[in-house]
Amino acid sequence: MAIWVNDDTRLLVQGITGNEGEFHALGCREYGTQVVAGVTPGKGGQTVQDIPVFDSVEQARAETGCNATMIFVPPPFAGDAIMEAAGAGIELVVCITEGIPVADMMRVKAFLRDHPTRLVGPNCPGVISPGLAKIGIMPGHIHRQGRVGVISRSGTLTYEAVWQLSNLELGQTTCVGIGGDPINGSNFIDVLSAFKEDSATEAVVLIGEIGGTAEEEAAEWVAANFDRPVVGFIAGRTAPPGRRMGHAGAIVSGGKGTAEAKIAALNGAGIHVAESPAEIGSTVAKLL
Repeated sequence: MAIWVNDDTRLLVQGITGNEGEFHALGCREYGTQVVAGVTPGKGGQTVQDIPVFDSVEQARAETGCNATMIFVPPPFAGDAIMEAAGAGIELVVCITEGIPVADMMRVKAFLRDHPTRLVGPNCPGVISPGLAKIGIMPGHIHRQGRVGVISRSGTLTYEAVWQLSNLELGQTTCVGIGGDPINGSNFIDVLSAFKEDSATEAVVLIGEIGGTAEEEAAEWVAANFDRPVVGFIAGRTAPPGRRMGHAGAIVSGGKGTAEAKIAALNGAGIHVAESPAEIGSTVAKLL
């Protein structure tokens, strides 16, 4: 089974006429995802590799029945693109765009409270259910179907964990990159809750970073609600306090968000913490 993305996904790509949008739209289609439409205002009526382009999400949904979107809109306009998709009734929005202003994401979060749309990202690699469909920029060939769910704030560490799992013949049910921005759409607990309802997911890999308290909150939730093995890893142990590491949200400030605090919380919840990213796959293998 899979969460959120499957062979019924009908994908719209916002920003499809840009180089990045076109490249990854075709990558998703080559993987097997139904890419049914693109949106670029002012370019409606055109096609991109036989994919019809519309001026608005509302038009695209009415014409094609798209139920998910992948956003490659530039940062100043990406927040509006998310809200346009939600306003048109798109069920799943995956925003790849990096660098969206925090003030814009605050408006987006407030807007989404009144809409049932699920947002993944921004600044994320996307979502893939191996063998079924992918929405995002991840290399599909490293994934294989299996029984391990993956949640990560880091795109590159997601790929590393998946590569290890696949080489150990431990495939994945779904992999979700939630993004590393201070304000994102779906958090660890949202994804863990979905995995809890998926009987095919027998274990979960949770990859966190310094900054914020999302990992500590996830650990508390796991201890109270999740009865399957969880393997954790926290990136950024050597980052100096007050220095941002990679993602906009990966910063230790006010004594909060340290790697030590997160690792302690994971251990306290019974989560098996890998000491090195190279040990993520082998740690899962031992548990299964």
